[in-house]
Amino acid sequence: MIKVLNIISDTNIGGAGRALLNYLAHYDKKEFENAVILPLGSELKPRLDALGVRVIEADIAADKSFSPKDTGKLKALIKAEAPDVVHTHGSLTGRMAAKRGGVRTVVTRHSAFPFSKKITKTPLKLGYKYLYEHYADRIIAISPAGAELLYEIGVRPERVDVMMNGAEPVSRLGDMEREELRRSFGVDKDTFLLGVLARIEEYKGHADMLSALSILRGEGRNVKLLIVGTGSYEAELREKIRELGLEDAAIMAGFRPDVGSVLSAMDLQLNASYVSETSSLSIIEGFSISLPALCSRTSGNPYLVNEGVSGLLFEPRSAEDMAAKIRLVMDSPELYSGLSRGALREYEKRFTGERFAADLEKVYKKALEMGKNGK
Repeated sequence: MIKVLNIISDTNIGGAGRALLNYLAHYDKKEFENAVILPLGSELKPRLDALGVRVIEADIAADKSFSPKDTGKLKALIKAEAPDVVHTHGSLTGRMAAKRGGVRTVVTRHSAFPFSKKITKTPLKLGYKYLYEHYADRIIAISPAGAELLYEIGVRPERVDVMMNGAEPVSRLGDMEREELRRSFGVDKDTFLLGVLARIEEYKGHADMLSALSILRGEGRNVKLLIVGTGSYEAELREKIRELGLEDAAIMAGFRPDVGSVLSAMDLQLNASYVSETSSLSIIEGFSISLPALCSRTSGNPYLVNEGVSGLLFEPRSAEDMAAKIRLVMDSPELYSGLSRGALREYEKRFTGERFAADLEKVYKKALEMGKNGK
């Protein structure tokens, strides 16, 4: 039995937490034993409890990758647990504690935010390379886009494992429930409903989606946009809706826990990020119910969307290109049906929770093998 101790400092359930939950729903219980260290008060605890995973709540800094005062606490917990592998989800403190405890360590870089030029163009680059390679035996990049950024700071490719996210399939609403939910958003059955499920941050491109929506509405098209999520850019987005006169066409639904329901309401899911994407879980979950995607051609999106099969891509920051691709899908029922079928095939082939768990467990075994070989 291989004992894995996960360390995550998040108090909310973000991308890292969702990926961890997806793994723990599908891991091989015959070969692996998992436990998770969390800060006090994390929203992940009840979800982990429901999965039957042992949780260790620790008095450590929440929502911080690095907290020097917590190194000793985590080292003591790691020693008490005696795992074969420590897997940290962004926690540099956890990696340092594991290294000092002599335990094989895996880290996942869940984002694809570029390193600044202050890092990539200065000697700081060597410091960041050291922090990754010295304090982790294996480094997981979620999508090739994330790996490319690690290579840019000098991390050796042989230390990096590239994998895509996987997700539990969501439940699709029946036709009557779907129409009822759409009506609750002010959307009738003949309206083509675009949707986005993401944090409302400027780099996510919500403003570009509104510009594309304005173009299409200006052509007299019966199309609306459902915006699901919250974030720091929310006030600016509401102002943009007013400026463009889209109060009746852009629906800000706030946070919704019923992911399957809101995805079921959509006809086409959008992702317009122009800075960082790895392999969007909401896009993958949409694929699981045959919902095609239209995504910006940036970061990890081209690796996620098989263009012409599960969705289409548009040039980032181009509302005109986004509108043109939406127009193409709306005007071709045959294309739309093909993309819907392709989305489900892609999910079943590439993005299931079972596949994600199996890929992750291969990485754990690699880390252990490195220990045997003295590397």
